[in-house]
Amino acid sequence: MTDHAAPSGADFHAGETETGHEIDIERDLRFRARIREALRLLCRSKGGMFGAFVFVMLLILATFAPWIAPHDPLQQTLSDANTPPFWSDGGSNDYLIGTDTLGRDMLSRIIFGTRVSLGVALGGVGIAIVLGMAIGLIAGYRGGTIDAIIVGFINLILSLPYLLFVVFFAAVVGRSLINVILIFGFTSIPVFARVTRGEVLKLRESMFIEAARNVGVPESQILRLHLLPNLIGPLATLATFEMSAMILYEAGLGFLGLSVPPSTPSWGNMINAGRGVLTIRPWISLTPGVAIVFAGLGLNLLGDWLRDVLDPRSQRVKQ
Repeated sequence: MTDHAAPSGADFHAGETETGHEIDIERDLRFRARIREALRLLCRSKGGMFGAFVFVMLLILATFAPWIAPHDPLQQTLSDANTPPFWSDGGSNDYLIGTDTLGRDMLSRIIFGTRVSLGVALGGVGIAIVLGMAIGLIAGYRGGTIDAIIVGFINLILSLPYLLFVVFFAAVVGRSLINVILIFGFTSIPVFARVTRGEVLKLRESMFIEAARNVGVPESQILRLHLLPNLIGPLATLATFEMSAMILYEAGLGFLGLSVPPSTPSWGNMINAGRGVLTIRPWISLTPGVAIVFAGLGLNLLGDWLRDVLDPRSQRVKQ
C-alpha cells in the first residue's frame, strides 16, 4: 500500500496563495472584458460619443485653463470694450468671440468659467453620492424604524421646491465657490439616498444575499462586496444627470447674483453681465448660454449611454 503523506504547511499556503492569485487574475480579466465591451458600445452610440467628448473637453478646459485661454480673463482693456465676434463687422481676430463691456476677452472667461461649473458639478455630486449612498444603504438594509424616519425626512426635503430651497440657502450663507458646492451637495443627498434605498430593497432579498447570510458572511462584508458593486450602475447614471442639473442651477444662481463673486469668471455671472445690453450686444450673454447648453446636453447624453451600458435590465442598446 502506498502511503500518502499529508501536505505540509508550506505546501498548503502555497496552494492557497496560488488560488488567490488565480482569482485575482480572473477578476482582472473580467474587468478588462467589461471595459472593452463598454468602449465597443460607446463607439456604436453617437449620443454616448458626443457626451464623452463634451465631458473630456470640460475636464481639459478646466484643468489647463491658464495655458489654453488666449488672454487673462480678468484683464480689462477699455479701448477694446464691446468688440463683437470676429465674424461680425468690427470684429477682431485677437478676440474670437468678442469682449464684454469692460473689455475682457469672452473666450478666456468662458474657458475659466468651466472651472466653476465643473467644480460645482463634481464637488456637489461627490458630497451627495457619498452621504446619500450611506444613508440609503442604512435605510434599505436595516429597515424598520430607521428606514421609516429616513424615508420621511427624504420625502419632506423632496417635497420642497428645489430651486427656491437652493436660492434660500445661497442667500443665507453668502457668495463663494465652496458655499455653492456645499449647497448643491447637501440638497442633492435625498435624491441619491432614495435611489440607493430602492436598489438595496430589491437586492437584499435576492438569492445571493440570502446565501451570503446563510453561510455566515458578516454584514459589513455583504454591504462592501455584494451590495456596493451593484449600486455603481444606477448611481453613476444618476450622477451624470445631477451634474448637468447642477451646472444649470449654478448658472441660474450666478444670473441672480447668488453664486461666486462677480470678479470670478463663471457662466452665470457672464449671462448676468450681458442682460442689460442683450439687444445690442447679444454675444455677451449668448456665448456663455451656448456653453451651458452644450455642457448640459453632453452630460445628459453621457448619462443615457451609461444607463444603457450599466443597467442589465435595459434593452435599448442595439447589439
